[in-house]
Amino acid sequence: MHLDLNLLTALDALLEENSVAAAAERLNLSAPAMSRTLGRIRRVTGDQILVRTGRTMIPTPHALAIRAEVHDLVQRARGVLEPERELDLANLSRVFTVRGHDAVMTAIAPDLLGTVRERAPGVAVRLLGEAAGDTSDLRHGRVDLEIGAAEPDPPEITHVTVGHDRLVAVLGPGHPAGEGELTPARFAGADHVLVSRRGRLRDPVDRVLEERGLRRRVVASVPTSTAALYLVARSELVVAVPERMCRPTLRVLGLRTRPLPFDLPPVPIVLAWHQRYDNDRAHAWLRASIREALAFYDRASG
Repeated sequence: MHLDLNLLTALDALLEENSVAAAAERLNLSAPAMSRTLGRIRRVTGDQILVRTGRTMIPTPHALAIRAEVHDLVQRARGVLEPERELDLANLSRVFTVRGHDAVMTAIAPDLLGTVRERAPGVAVRLLGEAAGDTSDLRHGRVDLEIGAAEPDPPEITHVTVGHDRLVAVLGPGHPAGEGELTPARFAGADHVLVSRRGRLRDPVDRVLEERGLRRRVVASVPTSTAALYLVARSELVVAVPERMCRPTLRVLGLRTRPLPFDLPPVPIVLAWHQRYDNDRAHAWLRASIREALAFYDRASG
């Protein structure tokens, strides 16, 4: 039986994009050519692979079952066929787009960009804030790496937890709740500001308080921890932020931190990227550089 192994590459793109047009764009083909390729894949596999539901296409159960194996086969084939090259950082020309929580980006940016300037002068880095909602930017290649607190759900997104932080209560220098023991009741009795990229006025802290029969007043939400800390510095508001990552801003503004008067799980620091970059040497260098920047930040601010 004669097999066209190019069909594997096309099948991999189709199962990642769930779209003939998007898969065609990724492989630099026309949509009609990709549609014909899908037809060939259907004949070879005896399965529809993608079926239309309204204006979108969804994978069949068989397609879902083979998606990971197909991607692994394509990656292994590329590893066999592509020549082994050492990464030449001095001559690397590339633009990386990294998106993440503002506190993490502020913490790692100085050392990360120092490393880039020194070792890879032809590299530029776009540092973007978190999006207001969930996006498919990693899948479509618009973002190379995300740094956040949640593990991604899509199976094609690789992730690794590189550290943890803890939430602390932050108060201005003259806040009355800063004197004496910070009990759950005193914490709940203060006026609060939340950090929420989506503008939410509730977070897991509210559930913990309600379990204790307490409610708090949330005056506002802001999209970044930096904005929240500046608000706290000029008001009698309280905010809960990650302690490690916000340490430089806390020091600059002269703000006090207090342990939260109840237990919350530690906040993970998660790097996430599309699996197409798993074996990309330049991307692996970027990931390692970010981890080094986090480690350097901890040593310098500890």
